[in-house]
Amino acid sequence: MRKKGTKVLVGVLVLVVVSALISFAFAQDMDQLEIDTANAVFEAADKGQPDPSWQGKKFTIAVLASGPHGAISGPLFFWRPFWEKLTGATYDVAEIPFGELQAKIFTDLATETGNYDAIVGPSFFYGDYIANDWIIPIDKYFDDARMPKWNRDAIAAPIRELYQWGGKWYGFNNDHDGMVIYFRKDLFNDPKWQEEFKNEFNYDLPVRPDSWQEILDLAKFFNGKDWNGDGKEDFGISMHLKVGEQGFFNYIALAGGFVVMPAPGDNPAKVTRFHNQFWFDPETMKPLTNTPGHVKAMEMLVELCKYGPAAMVSWGLGEAWDIFLRGDCAMVFTFGDVGTLSQDTRVSVVQGKLGVVPIPGSSEVYDLETNEWVKMDKSNLVANESGASWHGVITKYAEDPDMIAHFFSWQATPEINHWNVAWGWSGIDPGTIYDFLEPEGQAKIEDYTTTGYNEADIREFLDAYNTMWFKYPLSIPYLRIAGAADYIESLDIHMSEALTGQASPQEALDRVASDWENITEELGREEQKALYWDAIGYTGE
Repeated sequence: MRKKGTKVLVGVLVLVVVSALISFAFAQDMDQLEIDTANAVFEAADKGQPDPSWQGKKFTIAVLASGPHGAISGPLFFWRPFWEKLTGATYDVAEIPFGELQAKIFTDLATETGNYDAIVGPSFFYGDYIANDWIIPIDKYFDDARMPKWNRDAIAAPIRELYQWGGKWYGFNNDHDGMVIYFRKDLFNDPKWQEEFKNEFNYDLPVRPDSWQEILDLAKFFNGKDWNGDGKEDFGISMHLKVGEQGFFNYIALAGGFVVMPAPGDNPAKVTRFHNQFWFDPETMKPLTNTPGHVKAMEMLVELCKYGPAAMVSWGLGEAWDIFLRGDCAMVFTFGDVGTLSQDTRVSVVQGKLGVVPIPGSSEVYDLETNEWVKMDKSNLVANESGASWHGVITKYAEDPDMIAHFFSWQATPEINHWNVAWGWSGIDPGTIYDFLEPEGQAKIEDYTTTGYNEADIREFLDAYNTMWFKYPLSIPYLRIAGAADYIESLDIHMSEALTGQASPQEALDRVASDWENITEELGREEQKALYWDAIGYTGE
């Protein structure tokens, strides 16, 4: 990616920084419990057979700078003494400020400086990693007796695909990002509001909304009413839409149901030229961003903005989360972090009142083959992997990649990865069968309530993600080609023009398509086409 795309990362990385700053697990009375539970999982986790030659050696991991007890970087600090005890080796944690992460890592790799042997980075770096041959495949380690065993099949398919390229594995399991809808369960289940909603909209208040039209009606209904009794009008929905922050992820997650057409036949997830596409026509690399499905999705996002704080078009993550957590907004559309933050009674009044549903869908989807809208029998549900899904990769400049593979494999073992998920300060979100509750998953409710979660709230949270990751028939393909930050920066800027009334949704998305054509030409249409086919699993059928 070119340097001009760097600023779009600021918002992506603020996600974990804000989460770290107000995490609920910092209380001192939890410190000993952290240690005790960590000791237990250290004993239980597979340790492999560390090579004696690793003793006394060291490598360096580049990661987001969020501190020794912050999200994503925190687990690297926390687990380092355990791994030193296990192997006799160690590592340095190279924390990089969020605004410099892309530039520093790509410069180091491009100049072959080799400051970083390994990277715990975002999934959207992959196109550049692969195009430049900067990271190594890890398949050879799966049957290596020295390596701790981790369960690749346990990972939700949309996330599992992010760790692979061209049939090879490059990433080790760690974090699992996606967007859902959080809401005030007490409001949705209140007979008073249910009666008023039905009188206004002529259908029952949807206590488990699964379509964007239902979300829009709910936002419209709860907006402008003083339903929390503080003498002020409250809001329907909150989003973080500031340019350079997380707004483009909101759009992508919302648009899936309008844009991603299931394939006919027994396999609705099959990737063809016209089915399970979102970004480009794979045959021509012409952008799909201004096709009718995208335009209708942008129109929906613009409409939703009318039923929340006007200021949210300039809000980052913390502001959008705070208005929901303090009890002034009925819904918030965001990442997994609110599931954790809602449990911190220092910043949240919604503990015990939390409702969560997976990403809604659309009752109609645009067919790129027939150029017509198709009415669906039920909501077109499309999972999203919006976010970074931070995980480890090994650079080709690493002096001892086997040693690094041992560390990342050990972190990916079910025991340790699940510990990181259950302790919310880690910034690592659920996405494997061992994170979700029995009988569908393998986790026990005590894994979460022990660390401070309200039982009803964590059940809501886990059920929403389990449903989206494992039961949704479709998933938005993740944009991982070279120059991904440049494409996304254009979407981010022009989306803001639509949200602020500077352009219509069609005009804004036409500008995106024009920019994307220029970026593709600059980077090489055939080169980008080859990367895109590999990234989305298209074979020309």
